[in-house]
Amino acid sequence: MDPSKWIDVTSESFKYSLDHFVIPSHYQKDVSSILIPHGIIMDRIEKLAKLIVEDSKGPLVICCVLKGGHQFFADLVNEIKKCNTVLGQSVPLSLEFIKVRSYHNDVSTGTVSISLTDEECQDWKNKNLLIVEDIIDTGNTMVKLLHKLQEFQPASVRVASLLLKKTPKSNGYVPNYVGFAIPDEFVVGYALDYNEYFRDLDHICIISEHGKEAYAIKN
Repeated sequence: MDPSKWIDVTSESFKYSLDHFVIPSHYQKDVSSILIPHGIIMDRIEKLAKLIVEDSKGPLVICCVLKGGHQFFADLVNEIKKCNTVLGQSVPLSLEFIKVRSYHNDVSTGTVSISLTDEECQDWKNKNLLIVEDIIDTGNTMVKLLHKLQEFQPASVRVASLLLKKTPKSNGYVPNYVGFAIPDEFVVGYALDYNEYFRDLDHICIISEHGKEAYAIKN
């Protein structure tokens, strides 16, 4: 990993008290701390957008990985559109959506479900793709997705991930664009979920044991 390409988040330097920010009352007991406040997220996305536009030539197909990536995707596309008007470099955009699932509670199942059909992806041939993901954990999901995408013969494929988890379970995969490298903690908020909860939380937070228990899927 090259830490110069992203913001390195540690539990010591990025651990904000819940008392210092607005948290929905229904989640007060369910997160232990704020890891990345919403304002810092937005500033970092602005920078990522500028890097992407500077690196892009010709039309760009931006593919959102649902569901967790939708907020990052929306804010990133908005910032890229702003860059198109102020940087003097204009990149035509089209938008696509991919649904991927690999978690049960806070554990990766090892099985990756990807909602892609050949009919939907045939026109990606010779196109420049930018895959927008919320978080790279082990890297297994993204590697399988990229392998699948190569079947459609795109001209190029790059990946932008808001978060990259520093975990010993990583397969070593690193995206082209990373917002923050985070500790090996299960995080929620900013559309990252735990069993579909916490998507309505603006900040990226560390889930508490109370939260894991309260929203766990019972077998």
